[in-house]
Amino acid sequence: MEYLDFELPIKELEEQLSKCEVIGKQSDVDVTDTCKQIEKKLIQTKKDIYKNLTAWQKVQLSRHPSRPYTLDYINALCKDTFLELHGDRNVKDDKAMIGGLGKIDNQSFMFIGQQKGYNTKTRQYRNFGMANPEGYRKALRLMRMAEKFGIPIISFVDTPGAYPGIEAEERGQGEAIARNIFEMSRLKVPVIVIVIGEGASGGALGIGVGDRVLMLENTWYSVISPESCSSILWRSWEYKEQAADALKLTATDMKKLQLIDDIIKEPLGGAHFDRETTYKTVKNTILGVYDELKKLSPKDLVEKRMEKYFNMGVYKD
Repeated sequence: MEYLDFELPIKELEEQLSKCEVIGKQSDVDVTDTCKQIEKKLIQTKKDIYKNLTAWQKVQLSRHPSRPYTLDYINALCKDTFLELHGDRNVKDDKAMIGGLGKIDNQSFMFIGQQKGYNTKTRQYRNFGMANPEGYRKALRLMRMAEKFGIPIISFVDTPGAYPGIEAEERGQGEAIARNIFEMSRLKVPVIVIVIGEGASGGALGIGVGDRVLMLENTWYSVISPESCSSILWRSWEYKEQAADALKLTATDMKKLQLIDDIIKEPLGGAHFDRETTYKTVKNTILGVYDELKKLSPKDLVEKRMEKYFNMGVYKD
């Protein structure tokens, strides 16, 4: 397990607890009380740290290398029923954007999401979760297929942004994202969007329009990353913490601003500390939301979705 800077007190206590347990096993000394005291202190330290996280610390947690990615959620939810579909039928298959059909219990869903890598090789293969235009066009192709067969859509958002390379711009990156936003707003099937990690810029918006937009507790969603914001405003990345606070990018901030519908609670320490509990919570949330949405007619779905987005940014003095 990798530890972030603010998690070092937890690391120290876990090492102490581990050593205490080893001493108890390898000697006749009774260390039960000592172990219990360390364990109690560890639990309290975790609560103190994770219940008072800054915006920047939540950004760090959302990027934790041990955090589950899109395929982890899909494989855990679908239990070997997932069939990945490839290609945009125009340029190529974008490995940063995945999609396909799968079942949660007995209900079929079309899954869309950005996928990051676990090591240097897979990160390059997945282009660090930054999709090209063909990735967004693949996602749109699959969403249209889902609409054709009346299959609800689940979109997992986890990207540092759409790929900003020259070749991506030449192939119409902006148009591809804009087209997805336009088409997703009119889909006649339920669309559930879940931010599971980073939700940055148009790269997130390109698959982020839905009837319900949810965020895991330790994720962020913003037009720009704290580092990029800092480099633009202060000409340096040193002010990324101030930028994170100012951007109001945490799940709590987004809920308060009515830009998302709900927050999915994570286990203490983050999704990577207890993956099974996280998967179970996400599964129950998806099924609960779908039970609400399936009662609406296609016409009502579109009308309510459009109304929801039209109301964003409206305020009274």
